[in-house]
Amino acid sequence: MSINILMPALSPTMTEGKLAKWHVKVGDAVKSGQVICEIETDKATMEVEAVDEGKVGQIVIAEGTEGVKVNAVIAVLLEEGETEVAKGAAPAAAPAVAPAPAAQTPAAKPAAPAPAAAPAPAAAPATSGGARIFASPLAKRIAAEKGLNLAGIKGSGPNGRIVKADVENAKPVAAPAAAPTPRPAPTPSTGQPVFVAPGDSRVPHTSVRKVIARRMLEAKQTVPHFYLTVELEIDALLAARQAINTVTEKKGAKVSVNDMVIKACAKALRDHPECNASWTEDEMVQYGAVDISVAVATDRGLITPIVRNADMKGLAQIATEMKDLAARAKVGKLKLEEFQGGGFTISNLGMFGVKDFAAIINPPQAMILAVGAGEERAVVRKGQVVVRNMMNCTLAVDHRVVDGAMGAQFLQTLRSYIEQPAAMLA
Repeated sequence: MSINILMPALSPTMTEGKLAKWHVKVGDAVKSGQVICEIETDKATMEVEAVDEGKVGQIVIAEGTEGVKVNAVIAVLLEEGETEVAKGAAPAAAPAVAPAPAAQTPAAKPAAPAPAAAPAPAAAPATSGGARIFASPLAKRIAAEKGLNLAGIKGSGPNGRIVKADVENAKPVAAPAAAPTPRPAPTPSTGQPVFVAPGDSRVPHTSVRKVIARRMLEAKQTVPHFYLTVELEIDALLAARQAINTVTEKKGAKVSVNDMVIKACAKALRDHPECNASWTEDEMVQYGAVDISVAVATDRGLITPIVRNADMKGLAQIATEMKDLAARAKVGKLKLEEFQGGGFTISNLGMFGVKDFAAIINPPQAMILAVGAGEERAVVRKGQVVVRNMMNCTLAVDHRVVDGAMGAQFLQTLRSYIEQPAAMLA
């Protein structure tokens, strides 16, 4: 029997992806564990390995197709002895660029949405309420003649398939009363129309940009943000960084200000475990490990690789890890566990000269720190105006998890580590 290869869910939040590249073609023999294709998600491009063995009988989704739904059939394997794909075993191949994702990603599992409307072959399984029902053609015909709903009949055939005997032994069930026709919901406003003038360019949304847009919109609409801003003196931190680099550069590691901010945040979170938490509808989850996500800009959009157990690592190790993670993030080669999870995010735009900004929380995390540029400013110390290197940091907080005073206490602790960096090493 032909085996359907389905679009995998490569992360908990993935609903669709781009089939970036095929490593096999029709007629190729495939072994379990062999890399068959590359899938591009909102975070990375990942290789997909075959679970079953067989020969490629059909490529359903063309290379380069975007918006492929999770659990959609992307290819079909033939088992030993089969020479062609069984009729109705897989949907027709999708075009390389489909007008809408639903038209190119038909359902492949009972829980998946029904295929897009199209003339179905005679042997295609009947459906009810969007779920696939497997029944023989004869069983379908008898059920239609007797007015039976196949959804209420348990199949005794192979893999639960409904056969003639199942239909003949079934009793008619009274049809439910027709529900009143619902009133159509009002169409939401889409705002002012966009007028495209001669000379304007149209840039289609990539699957990555669509996911980023959806997640940021959900975060801003559903998470009650509030913001706390502090101005930190970083002269001692810059001096400490210079001293540290005289040692670490000989070993091939160079510590940045951002690496020191990662360490300071990790130490502050260890001191305030109530802030290292996430909200769920039933409970608060406080994390045992201090894992820091760091926003990295790539050509495909933002990605947040994670420095695991950052509170337990030295600055040189953090610097080495971040350099490697950022480099692989920019070419889409991070592993799933390297960007999924984390309890706190740092977003630093200081290298672009941005003085201060407020970042959007990265759910399900409860806080994100926006780091601005360090610059010389005139400040008052003991009644005297002096010049100091100052840096603005704005903490965005999920008010369901962390209250104002709790967030302020976290920032006080963060200040102590930034302004007295020797404390990070204790």
